[in-house]
Amino acid sequence: MAYGFFLKESLQPGTTMTLHFKRTSTFGTSFLPLQVADSIPFSSSMMPDILSRFSVSPSSEMASSIKETIAECEAKPSAGQLSLCATSLESMVDFAKYGLKSSNLRAMSTSVAKAVSPKQKYTITGLNKVKASELVACHAQRYAYAVFRCHTTTAPAYTVSLTGADGTKVQALAACHMNVAGGDVEAYKKLYKKLGVKPGSVPVCHFFSQDDLLWARV
Repeated sequence: MAYGFFLKESLQPGTTMTLHFKRTSTFGTSFLPLQVADSIPFSSSMMPDILSRFSVSPSSEMASSIKETIAECEAKPSAGQLSLCATSLESMVDFAKYGLKSSNLRAMSTSVAKAVSPKQKYTITGLNKVKASELVACHAQRYAYAVFRCHTTTAPAYTVSLTGADGTKVQALAACHMNVAGGDVEAYKKLYKKLGVKPGSVPVCHFFSQDDLLWARV
């Protein structure tokens, strides 16, 4: 799950921003074995069966999250991207290998020194660009078990060192896009309005949550 949107011009040492580094709130945090995951329906047309299988009330928050995740997984990927919702670790790794045309890969993620840290001001103390022109980003979704929405991207990515007001050290992943897009069109319109820029005019960056993964060739 991407969060903490900001303009690329702010991505430099000395910049201070208010952030809350926490894990994506997922109902099921463990991957299912490949054979088990492949045997379970994952389609909006099978929603009653999915909810019944996991004993989820149709009017519950969990049901809403399941519906939203499947809808996002069924949406067409952005132009020039490959995408997949991985319902098993094996499918995620296979997609990363396919998307990057290599079996020699490394996975990166955001790391926070404290298990629980408050929303607070963080100051950027350093950054390095990820040396890769092609990447696969996998974002944790809210679902009954571990599901990651993965997609290929050529957006530049960075490892960013931050220090919180309470001293918490964070090594965060950030990616910058010329055009941030998503399923909730109105939400992104509000985002651009809040940032004070027009879509596609300047790079907009975001941090990755601790549960997200970024894959690159070694």
